[in-house]
Amino acid sequence: MLEFTEEQESFRHVVREFAEAEIRPHVEDWDRDHTFPTETVLAMGDLGLCGLMFDEQWGGSGAGLTTQCIAIEEIGRVDQSMGITLEAAVSLGARPLAEYGTEDQKTEWLPDLVAGRRLAAFGLTEPDGGSDAGATATRAELKDGHWVINGAKTFITNSGTDITSLITVTARTPEGISTIMIPAGSNGLVVEPPYRKLGWHASDTHGLVFNDCAVPEANLLGKPGRGFAQFLSTLDDGRVAIAALAVGLIAACLEECVTYANQRKAFGKTIGSYQAVAFKCADMATSLETARLATYHAAGLRDAGRPYKREAAIAKLHATEAAVTATREATQIFGGYGFIDETPVARYYRDGKILEIGEGTSEIQRMVISRDLGLGESASK
Repeated sequence: MLEFTEEQESFRHVVREFAEAEIRPHVEDWDRDHTFPTETVLAMGDLGLCGLMFDEQWGGSGAGLTTQCIAIEEIGRVDQSMGITLEAAVSLGARPLAEYGTEDQKTEWLPDLVAGRRLAAFGLTEPDGGSDAGATATRAELKDGHWVINGAKTFITNSGTDITSLITVTARTPEGISTIMIPAGSNGLVVEPPYRKLGWHASDTHGLVFNDCAVPEANLLGKPGRGFAQFLSTLDDGRVAIAALAVGLIAACLEECVTYANQRKAFGKTIGSYQAVAFKCADMATSLETARLATYHAAGLRDAGRPYKREAAIAKLHATEAAVTATREATQIFGGYGFIDETPVARYYRDGKILEIGEGTSEIQRMVISRDLGLGESASK
């Protein structure tokens, strides 16, 4: 049985009120115009949504991943673009610094990130890499006290906004794959034009190119050669958070469909009177509850300091595939109106598919789960 504390439920109410008042009135405009709403993102920071997982000494509240997922679910219920902006800023942007940074690094960068005054990005995916993150081709060479970085990253969220301050990237060094922090605006860092995406139109996403990009040796994050292990750990948090984003999308689909099914009439009755529609909504409600259970179970394990890698993969796999199904069924329920961009479910349909891809595809999640079961290539060695 899934139960939240009274404080968590109160927090959910605050975030929902914020999302309804500050985000929903503008979502269609942002989506149509591909607008990144800086002021609204800053307002999420003012509400404390970027600091939930961080210690009080850095300005955070130490509330944990469960509470962070509540925030992402509620923001994602109204707008997936703002949900992924928040998720990436925390799980991919600030968390690696909090986990692996030195005190000096944290002191320099973390307070602004925790307060949401600035955003950080995490550069992992490469043009020729995709799911094969271990095949990182970007290289960093130590010269005269600086890391000189050459290579490229692709599909990097929050990498080109006016408030982006830091981009952490994986690169090959003599010790293996290492993680290096690159301040925004560094010489040799090229932020490519924004992508024209199927969905997430109000989210900031760019490719990055490094042409002899030099940063101080002290910008190494964690130990040299430990970057691969660091980002695998980082992705565990991110997968649970993406699952929460998917839960928000399923909830949005269900709400829109129930309302529409009780209003739209066909053959003299509301379409919700027909089993063909009613059962779709029932299946959607079932998917919502099971996805929510899987997501918060994984988050709860993480907050309790228990292993949660398999549970994170299960939550991400189930919730995101359920969300894509929910968007497809919602479009079907709306019929021709579901194919019109001004209808919210059309945006949900466009936004949903990336959930099965980002932060590890469904195929990667199945690989993680099967290996944990003692199956697969690594288990046989």
